[in-house]
Amino acid sequence: MFRSDLLKSKRILITGGGTGLGRGMAARFLELGATVHICGRREEVVEQTAVELSAKGPLHAIPCDVRSVDAVEAMIDSIWSEGPIDVLVNNAAGNFIARTEELSPRAWEAVIGIVLMGTLNCTMACGRRWLKSEHHGTVLSISATYAPVGSAYVVPSAVSKAGVEALTRSLAVEWGNRGIRMNAIAPGPIPTQGAFSRVLPRPDLEKVAIERNPLGRFGTVEELANLAAFLVSDGSGYINGEVVRMDGGEFLQGAGEFSNLGRILRDEDWEAIKPKKAR
Repeated sequence: MFRSDLLKSKRILITGGGTGLGRGMAARFLELGATVHICGRREEVVEQTAVELSAKGPLHAIPCDVRSVDAVEAMIDSIWSEGPIDVLVNNAAGNFIARTEELSPRAWEAVIGIVLMGTLNCTMACGRRWLKSEHHGTVLSISATYAPVGSAYVVPSAVSKAGVEALTRSLAVEWGNRGIRMNAIAPGPIPTQGAFSRVLPRPDLEKVAIERNPLGRFGTVEELANLAAFLVSDGSGYINGEVVRMDGGEFLQGAGEFSNLGRILRDEDWEAIKPKKAR
């Protein structure tokens, strides 16, 4: 399905597009024919990414702090001056491991400001323009597997991602009949430079994370980029208001009361607990 013209004529904005998952999606979208805009707080990072990926297709870098409504509006005005965006990817994020009682108000504001308010700022800036011009649009947001249930030690992120999912589902209904689709991806652990080390800071923690995953591995940036490409393409035009979990079954592994037995019981244990009639 990933033909070279899958995203031809699509103009796509990716927030936090200079590194990690955002960079990976930018590269894949370019390979599939899109014109891509990336933004990030660090101008040198997004500019360097634009240079490194320029051979793949038209890529434009814009410095922008998505926490600022004024900065977002100025960025969208700049892009729109050359034509409307067709797809917004809300990828900009911030997260770290911490005991919640030790978090300062500024720590809360930093994560909520980027993840929740940044997503809201960009979505509203694009959404209002799409609605006013009757231009069809697609929003894809990056959530987290713990958003529906919460998670200890990343509480600001859990609160923010839950809000992103509520926004996604709510606007999918409110804006769907006016040509705007809203979806999200909730990825499990995917190694990326910098961000991954903040939530799994020691090698032994990575080992634990791999061992609890039914597939026995982490996801890859390429796998997420392929899923994202499908969800923003016309081929997924009837998918609206969905949060697609992509975690190798990790969430389900933790949800089952007895799911970890396969990692604990030996063959002789299984034989001992087998019902008598089945022996």
